[in-house]
Amino acid sequence: MTAGPNASGPAPTRTPVDQPSASFAVQPNLVDYRQVYSEFSWDHARQALSGLPDGRGVNIAHETVDRHAAGPLAGHDALRFVRTDGTAHAFSYAELAEQTGRFASVLQRLGIERADRVFSLCGRIPELVVAAFGTLKNGSVFCPMFSGFDPEQGRQRLKLGSGRALVTTRALYRETVAPVRSELPELVQVLLIDADGDPDPGTVDLVALMREAPPYGDIVAMQSEDMAMLHFTSGTTGPAKGVVHVHEAVASLYVAGLYALDLHQDDVYWSTADPGWVSGNSHGVITPLVHGATVLMVEGEPDAERTYSVLADQRVTVWYTTPSVLRMLMAAGPALAAAHDLRALRHVASGGEPHDAEVLAWTQETFGRPVHDTWRQTETGGIMLANFPGSPIRPGALGRPMPGVQAAVLVTDADGRFVLDDAGDVILVTEPDALGELAFRAGWPSMFRGYLRDDARYRRRFVGGWYLTGDLVRRDADGYYWFIGRGADPAEPAPGRGGSGRAPSATR
Repeated sequence: MTAGPNASGPAPTRTPVDQPSASFAVQPNLVDYRQVYSEFSWDHARQALSGLPDGRGVNIAHETVDRHAAGPLAGHDALRFVRTDGTAHAFSYAELAEQTGRFASVLQRLGIERADRVFSLCGRIPELVVAAFGTLKNGSVFCPMFSGFDPEQGRQRLKLGSGRALVTTRALYRETVAPVRSELPELVQVLLIDADGDPDPGTVDLVALMREAPPYGDIVAMQSEDMAMLHFTSGTTGPAKGVVHVHEAVASLYVAGLYALDLHQDDVYWSTADPGWVSGNSHGVITPLVHGATVLMVEGEPDAERTYSVLADQRVTVWYTTPSVLRMLMAAGPALAAAHDLRALRHVASGGEPHDAEVLAWTQETFGRPVHDTWRQTETGGIMLANFPGSPIRPGALGRPMPGVQAAVLVTDADGRFVLDDAGDVILVTEPDALGELAFRAGWPSMFRGYLRDDARYRRRFVGGWYLTGDLVRRDADGYYWFIGRGADPAEPAPGRGGSGRAPSATR
């Protein structure tokens, strides 16, 4: 059932694009969706991760880097940096473990402690990855920022997050941070990636410190609910919010890589998302490294020619991109695509907005595979809905719920807000193709654990054990979800509405 003026309307297009699993060069990790979904358990998923030695807890840096460095993948490429001139430099898992350990040692020597916030402000460069996992090894919290922020946007996030250290370049420091440094008394260390022996006043030379740093020792033992990352919302509809994610999130990111991105250890993986945002950090770096794949870090903002060149020259097998990049390639015409060997590419996925049948047909013709839409938010920490490899694709659909994720459509009123019954409970839509608000049963591991310094806002995102997304959707008879538009902001107070009044806990 549903309510409101948008309750009726044409049902979504249901014409599926079938992908017989036998047609794949590599057997998909998920073939029978219904069976995998019904049999899934988070406890079983966690068993694929090793945890810290001697049962000392969990740390994302161990699951992504050090456990591979200590095993058969030690010499395997973990990170491959592709410069604007096309040259590339690779870091093995063993080398990445050594570099991140040195960074953690630098933090320790500078007095950056467990739970301190370490920010990054840099583009797509290897130093960002080293800083991320070195921060986590030290038990500190990694806080990536988009390199395109202006001084006020940077100041807001550094102040809200109580940033103690910042990793950045000389140019970005001078442009974005130096003008507001006096307003950030908690920022005690600025580490310049490119100081070249001559750091600006109030900064230190990271390269020199890394050269002198001793081995770090054991990774700091963290518990699953300890804060690992602080991501920030875009701030387009109000002040930016600090979104808290914990070390337990790595279990969700592993499952997303397994099923939505279909990752295998011999994959070369490229995400075009900026690592200053949650998708570029979580699914751009953490997810593929958990699976022991090779991550491409491509410098700059590639145009159509360079995008095709990277895909071909680096033999990319799994590509996670955005609708804007695909539209750029479409506009460049078929001749440019035909000039590059794209046969290595076996899986293309996208997030940000659903694609129509035209884009789906274009990717099928250009890459030999359709694009698979996914859905996530900063607050969800990872992919929640996906069109899975090996399963039929619905052109324009967001997809079906990830294994381990329970989705629902809530009845809404004319303003797009959820409706409560006489007992004060939400009402779930049961019939297909009825409009309502997309919601998820609280408890998946990458679910955010709070808005920094705004507990009331966090509580309003939940009602009756459901996380409110604010997106209006329809669910068809086969369980595919279709985006219709944005509803009311679920975090804003409204008469007769509110959250559950308590923060939900993660699934154990």
